[in-house]
Amino acid sequence: MERRLAAILAADVVGYSRLMGQDEAGTLERLKSLHKDIVKPAITTRKGRVVKLMGDGLLAEFPSVVEAVECAIDIQRAMPGREPNLVENNRILLRIGVNLGDIIVEGGDIFGDGVNVAARLEGLAEPGGVCVSGGAFDAIDGKIEAHFEDIGPQAIKNIAKPVRAYRLGIGAEARALPLPGSDGLALPDKPSVAVLPFANLSGDREQDYFADGITEEIITTLSKVSGLFVIARNSTLVYKDRAVDIRQVGREQGVQYVLEGSVRSAGQRLRVTAQLIEASTGRHLWAQRYDHEARDILALQDDVTKEIVSALQVELTAGEHARLAAQGTRNTDAWQLTFEGRDLVHEHHKDTVQKGRALLERAARLDENYAMAWGALAEAYWKEARNEGWSASPERSFELSIEASDRALAIDPEDASNLAMRSVIMTTLRDFDGALAVAEKALRLAHSDAYAIALAAITLYACGKAEEAVKQTELAMRLCPRYPPWYLLMLARCRWMLGEGEEAIAAARSTIEADPLLAHPYVVLAMVHAEAGEISEAREAVRNILRIDPKFSAGAYLRGLPLRDPAQQERRRAALRTAGLPD
Repeated sequence: MERRLAAILAADVVGYSRLMGQDEAGTLERLKSLHKDIVKPAITTRKGRVVKLMGDGLLAEFPSVVEAVECAIDIQRAMPGREPNLVENNRILLRIGVNLGDIIVEGGDIFGDGVNVAARLEGLAEPGGVCVSGGAFDAIDGKIEAHFEDIGPQAIKNIAKPVRAYRLGIGAEARALPLPGSDGLALPDKPSVAVLPFANLSGDREQDYFADGITEEIITTLSKVSGLFVIARNSTLVYKDRAVDIRQVGREQGVQYVLEGSVRSAGQRLRVTAQLIEASTGRHLWAQRYDHEARDILALQDDVTKEIVSALQVELTAGEHARLAAQGTRNTDAWQLTFEGRDLVHEHHKDTVQKGRALLERAARLDENYAMAWGALAEAYWKEARNEGWSASPERSFELSIEASDRALAIDPEDASNLAMRSVIMTTLRDFDGALAVAEKALRLAHSDAYAIALAAITLYACGKAEEAVKQTELAMRLCPRYPPWYLLMLARCRWMLGEGEEAIAAARSTIEADPLLAHPYVVLAMVHAEAGEISEAREAVRNILRIDPKFSAGAYLRGLPLRDPAQQERRRAALRTAGLPD
């Protein structure tokens, strides 16, 4: 029998019996969806494990009480607005309790007073709220930006002494809590806007990618306007299917204006509404409704974009006028496949990259003149070529990457993302002078394109310009406050190159926290520890690399992203050899 101290999270569904009585099959399906879309990802992200699922709730264990409470808040934050088409009384609401206590572990299950207290605390939480024990509160006090109300000692069934409890009501109060990584961002010196995910009001989940695609198209087009500061889609995606406070969005994203809208389809007709709001006051600056044939959706997004630019009184250059007028594709199937495929490729894992590449190949076949599809394909092929075991023929994948990049730039030679990806490909070819020139052109054209800026930073790093790479990566992070983990990885690599070991370790560990399945941050840890003579730590990092990717090798890693400076290249090789990473 094993005993240990742990943080326990217990959750249950408010009014479970009533909901099951109204619609048993529908309620079970909604609960499965809730667990898959919100609960399990939140627990995994916070390094917890689901111990067991019950019909009306679940039990989870965490090594850190801070992570457990933040997980509870993450879950409850994501709940409002999840089921907007249902009356409030029929929506699924959760109560969550968190305790820090001693548990007994048997065969993967957990028992003991620590578990019992957590289960009783969730009964004290408000619907949509969180209740924590005094011990848990003491451990998180000053570490979490949330105000808990002391509700005093509580008599807990089968527990001899009263347990002090603290309660946090979610709902409007929780939506006002800052998101991780947003801490009062300063406003840019130009009109700044965040585009919220357009709501799908069709009642058809198949239309979700339509709504997401419109959102992405508007963001992509606005980001090409030099007079605007536009937040990247990665950051605003967190608001999908949530009721939001526009003022809070403005504070979290550091912008003056917020665009929100909706999509509703009926047969072959499509209705899109959009409104531009001043974040500090909630004042509507502009609102419009568009009715189009479904096949005209791509023209529709152009209309919305032009009116936003006009409403913000931004003056366009001649080139920007031309780019706003340009169409990427008229084929809606190619358009949808491209957005879906590109999202998968950006996740940086073997299975998602391969699935995304297959979708992008279909998109390119449907419209051979769609630059975005070819540009995303270039990235997919490049990732397959540079990662050991991702392609049956890395050489052929690399050739395909170059061919796709050629096609993309022949169609649109001024696209910042495609130029930045081309610069990264050129570093792999060891054409560092050419890569640097292309990266600098991409940065001149990128304006608010966070992804293009971050890709160009990879080239700056490979060319030995680590300080400039840090500057550009931090700009990409400001444009995308909820940035993807590999932005942190880029900082870790640059800090290593600059000899800033502690900063490199901190950035690498933050990357691992954000995505535990990435092997590359462990490479940075292995190099830093090896150079510091901390061999046991370096070898532990190597064990983690090989646990995640058994085929990972130093040779493939060094070939995949070579460095211009031979001394730095040899420095990497020597550190990885000392750490024990196989060649």
